[in-house]
Amino acid sequence: MAKRDLSGAVNFRYLEDYAAGDFQLVDEVLGLFREQARIWMPLLDPSADGWKDAVHTIKGTARAVGAFDLGDVCQVCENEGPHRLTAVRDALDLALQDVAAYAHERALNFLKGKV
Repeated sequence: MAKRDLSGAVNFRYLEDYAAGDFQLVDEVLGLFREQARIWMPLLDPSADGWKDAVHTIKGTARAVGAFDLGDVCQVCENEGPHRLTAVRDALDLALQDVAAYAHERALNFLKGKV
């Protein structure tokens, strides 16, 4: 596991391969994932009208960026109901931590001229 893989919640190798090694695209996709997460978080509440739509959207996006565990947790929540939203929030937090670690490592490598 690379230094950037804080927990393994995101398979960055998958994303890098999917983007054909275009790291600018990888950075853009992960930036969009982080921005969208800010929108989704308030909806991950059983009292929110759009919780199920948010979970479905997170599931697809998570799988696209390589956060397969998050996608699986979202699938369980869709099938079993809002009592699983805590698990979705926890898995999303973990994926966001890994994305932050990845972005940090990329920034350090850029400063060191390794990009």
